[in-house]
Amino acid sequence: MTTHVPPPAASPAVAPRGCRADRVTKSLLGWGVIAGPLYVGVSLIEATVRPGFDLTRHSWSLLSNGPYGWVHATLLVLTGLMTIAAALGFRRALALRAVPVLLGLYGAGLLAAGLCTADPADGFPVGTAAGPGVVSGHGLMHLAAAGTGFLAFSAATVTLGVHYLRRSQRGRGLAAISTGVLFLTAFVGVAAGGGKPTVVAFVAAVIVACSWLTVTSITLYRDES
Repeated sequence: MTTHVPPPAASPAVAPRGCRADRVTKSLLGWGVIAGPLYVGVSLIEATVRPGFDLTRHSWSLLSNGPYGWVHATLLVLTGLMTIAAALGFRRALALRAVPVLLGLYGAGLLAAGLCTADPADGFPVGTAAGPGVVSGHGLMHLAAAGTGFLAFSAATVTLGVHYLRRSQRGRGLAAISTGVLFLTAFVGVAAGGGKPTVVAFVAAVIVACSWLTVTSITLYRDES
C-alpha cells in the first residue's frame, strides 16, 4: 500500500529586508512632503481670520499670542516633529551626515519655538502697543530657537546643493543653494528690522523653503522606488 505524504505547507511570503527598509524610509520622507504645506496653509488661514494681523507687518510667530495662539504654537510643534522625521528619512536616503543633522536641528528649532511663545509686538494681538514691545525670557528663547533653526536650514540646503552639483545634478543643486541663500538673506533682513519689505520678503522665503522641503522629499521618495 502506498502511503500518501502531504506536501509541506507553504511558508508565508516574507518581504525582503530591503523592502521593509525602503518602506520605513518612504514613510519618514512622507512627513517632509506634508510639513511644508501644512505649516504654510494653516498659517495663512490664521493670518486671514485673526483680527488685527497684517501679513505685511507681522511675523507669523506672533500668531502664537492671543486667545487662539495655541493653534499656531501647536502647529510649530507638529511641523518641527514632521521635519525631524523627514531628516531621518534624508539620513536613510542620502549618503550624507551633515544634511540630515542640520535639517533635524531646523526641526528642533521649530519645535522649541512653538514651546516658547514669541512676545506680542507691533500692535498684535489687538490692544498691544506699537513697536517691538518688551522682550521676555520665553521670547528670547523663541528668537534663539527660531534663529538657530533658520541658520541650520540654510546650511542644510547649501550643503545638499553642493553635493548635488558634485554629482552633476545641476538643477537640484542650484535649486537647493538658491533656496538656502534666499532664506538666509530674508531672515537677516527681517531680524535687522527692515520694515514691511523685509517682512513680505521673509514670508515669501518661508513659502519657498517649505516648498523646497516638500519637493526634495518627493524627489528622494521617488528615488527610493
